[in-house]
Amino acid sequence: MALRVSSRSELPSFMVMDVLEKAERMKATPQPLLRLEMGQPSSPPPKPALDAMMRHIHDTSAHGYTLSRGTIELTEAIARHYGRWYGVDVKPEQVLVTVGSSLGFMMVFLTCFEAGDKIAMTAPGYSAYRNLMLSASLEPMLVECAAKQNWRLTVETLEALDPVPDGLIIASPANPTGVVMTGDELAEICRWCEKKGVRLISDEIYHGIGFGDADHSALQYSSSAMVMNSFSKYFAMTGHRLGWIIAPDNLVDPLDRLAQNCFISANTLSQIAGAAAMDNPDSYREMDSHVARYRVNRDLLLDRLPEKFLGRFPYPQGGFYIYADISQVSNDSVALTDIFLNDLYIATTPGVDFDEKRGHQAMRLSFAGSTEDMAEAATRITNWVNQNT
Repeated sequence: MALRVSSRSELPSFMVMDVLEKAERMKATPQPLLRLEMGQPSSPPPKPALDAMMRHIHDTSAHGYTLSRGTIELTEAIARHYGRWYGVDVKPEQVLVTVGSSLGFMMVFLTCFEAGDKIAMTAPGYSAYRNLMLSASLEPMLVECAAKQNWRLTVETLEALDPVPDGLIIASPANPTGVVMTGDELAEICRWCEKKGVRLISDEIYHGIGFGDADHSALQYSSSAMVMNSFSKYFAMTGHRLGWIIAPDNLVDPLDRLAQNCFISANTLSQIAGAAAMDNPDSYREMDSHVARYRVNRDLLLDRLPEKFLGRFPYPQGGFYIYADISQVSNDSVALTDIFLNDLYIATTPGVDFDEKRGHQAMRLSFAGSTEDMAEAATRITNWVNQNT
């Protein structure tokens, strides 16, 4: 008799990781393999972070456990960061350091919701939200946003939800669309959640990577929101798997107990690096120079890629993705992703990873790599579109 596998494990793939594996296994391609699939900066972490790791590499204490909520140095540095960037008073005790933001989301799901609760999220939206909800026996409520409305989530849309969800996840800048909420839009959503008794989870992982107005944190407008962030994107430390949660006082202890039992503590050397990066002005100057490059990359792709491939889509205001409307080129984004990888040697992500219903006509391109790679990708894609459509 075969032993069963739980239904909670029967999740869809996180498709970008499937593309990553295919790309990693490709050897000796006729042309250089261009990596536009991952939301991963090609730049190194800030020098203060690297220097701190090197100073502590032979320090025995840097290889042991830390407090489950994170080192005192890191939680204090994160709290100071919120005062500098947003003008909000965050207590270090509200900060919980996590093993990447992904595990942070799972911790929030398990702490704030019961099995069967409904959490609203946008479509298109980050697929791991949805998949993690399913594994926690929660029900995703997909709120369709349209390109002609600039992919924006509005209170009017939320008012139409039936039933009212137990939770709501928002992201600004958003993955994959690059939408950035204004302060007024974010404040209005915060007020709606508090009025309706909806737990707000604000994904602020791409903060710092914007091409217009300053980012706004949900902490500026709500005392009950759960704020999620990470060292992966702005600080270019994806492989360190270091994230954090800013939680209301009454949820700190439940989250801490979950962390104690789930992972004990995040990587100690990475926490040392994170604290050094966050408190050093040189880190921000270094990372801002990379953000300037992302803007150049974005503009280059939008200028050189054919309109037939890009389609009609809102201009990305933040993050480092273009969510192209490929409907004039293909109705099967998975198949087109395979063609691009196998024939053009360009790794991209199919839109169905972000929108199961409409994503077959969309493709996500990451412009976090080098400008030279973006220029070469634009040339290869343009030649293919001209030859095949």
